[in-house]
Amino acid sequence: MISRGLFASLVLELMLISFVCAAENTVVLNGKVVDADTGEPLAHRVYIQDQKGKWYFPKSASPGGSAVVYQKQNWANENSVELHTTVSAHPFTIELPAGQYTITIQRGKEYFRLTREVTLGTEDVDLKLPLKRWIDMARLGWYSGDTHVHRTLHELPNVQLAEDLNVTFPLLYWVTKAFKPPGTGDKSIGRDVEPKLISIDETHVIYPLNTEYEIFSVDGKSHTLGAVFVLNHKSVFQQGAPPVVPIAEDSRAQGALLELDKHNWPWSMMLVPIMNIDLFELANNHIWRTEFAFSKFGEAAPGYMEVQTNSKGFTELGWIEYGFKNYYALLNCGFRLRPTAGTASGVHPVPLGFGRVYVKLNSGFDYQKWVQGLNQGRSFVTTGPMLLVTINNFEPGHIFSQPDRGTATYLVAGTAQSAYPLERIEIVVNGLVARTVKAQNIKTPSGSFSGRINEKIEVASSSWIAVRCYERRPNGRIRFAHTGPFYMEVGGKPLRPRKAEIGFLIDRMNKQIERSKDVLSKEALAEYRRALKIYQTIAQSAR
Repeated sequence: MISRGLFASLVLELMLISFVCAAENTVVLNGKVVDADTGEPLAHRVYIQDQKGKWYFPKSASPGGSAVVYQKQNWANENSVELHTTVSAHPFTIELPAGQYTITIQRGKEYFRLTREVTLGTEDVDLKLPLKRWIDMARLGWYSGDTHVHRTLHELPNVQLAEDLNVTFPLLYWVTKAFKPPGTGDKSIGRDVEPKLISIDETHVIYPLNTEYEIFSVDGKSHTLGAVFVLNHKSVFQQGAPPVVPIAEDSRAQGALLELDKHNWPWSMMLVPIMNIDLFELANNHIWRTEFAFSKFGEAAPGYMEVQTNSKGFTELGWIEYGFKNYYALLNCGFRLRPTAGTASGVHPVPLGFGRVYVKLNSGFDYQKWVQGLNQGRSFVTTGPMLLVTINNFEPGHIFSQPDRGTATYLVAGTAQSAYPLERIEIVVNGLVARTVKAQNIKTPSGSFSGRINEKIEVASSSWIAVRCYERRPNGRIRFAHTGPFYMEVGGKPLRPRKAEIGFLIDRMNKQIERSKDVLSKEALAEYRRALKIYQTIAQSAR
């Protein structure tokens, strides 16, 4: 019989042998990511996966460097995963078992993705990983932002530089219960946050004082209303929601912007006329690098939109189409919301800035001017391609005053450019595709694909024009870009919504009033009824 002491000794010896053997079967992989043209080190996002599908997460190899691990899986789809590390502009290192690995390096939107297959044996490996830039948006005067962020202030300097994202608005105040002020919010992580810009460097900044009202319960009972964001405010809000008018009034007093999260939350279409919403997420937080998951989310699309669906519900394209057509309905009703993009990175399986909004600045980066440009709609939204378009040499958001003298001709000009071939380019007038432009996919010196736009559009009455383009990836996934609208105001000929569009908005209000009549307060229900009257008035001029 083996004594306890001898048994313990043998177990310890076996553990040591196992540890030594394991150490002998691992090697060190070092990676240095640089700009392919300049040789300068780059902050980046790295994915490392072995042949069996296991993921690995490196650390920075430099004492002055940093690495942030991101591991998210969506509850609705086990294949919707985002597993990566963002690394500062320093080499990374990782100890790995011998075997074969796929290493993927990405940096924001303006560099080609780099993928390497690496076989590790018995020797340590040093890799130089050059990333090739296909476009330099800052040199063209465009600077990017993500307006729906759930990353911490500790993480953001690393992650923002790795994604080359110029502006973020982390929603540090976040409440999910009706009537509760954000300062006591159940998901708030901002305590004593100062309304002071945080500069990572000269062109990358964080504005930390932002709030999300995302209401899921009323008086302790489940009753989803939805979400709305207040960005760039100066003090913590003391109001709960609903009602929402006091929040809107306080937001205006503080110089803040109001952003609609997803268009098909139950209360979303009430918020637009009642709060006078500024921003609409054309690229929202259900649009990911990984698999699309939310096929049955929120309020159904009305039949007139004819969005793409399958047996599960929305397809990815259908979800994108739903957002576009809901946006167009609001524009046609006279609500000039400006487009934006948000990821909710920190909550969802998506990299920061995967969907982002680019704002045009003519004299270099400045935060206040960037916010002003965002609010003016001098922008485009993208999940992949770049869309550089003017009308009569003016940027998106411009308002043309057109005399009532028949028709006027507008020249829509510019380029769509992408890392992958473009599928199509479309000019949208008052919500309908007025012209489809062939995507020539001319190969540029950088290796990207470019399509020229040079189309004349005639306008006879008040209208808006926007341009959108689509890129289909080799795996069948869809990437898009969409400009902010250009507006043409013609005296005596106002823009009129289609009957189906305003009918959809009226129907939404009626359904929500019925749904909430025994749940919400009189003050809250009055806001829905006021929205209904606004829509009914607009309906009188529908065509």
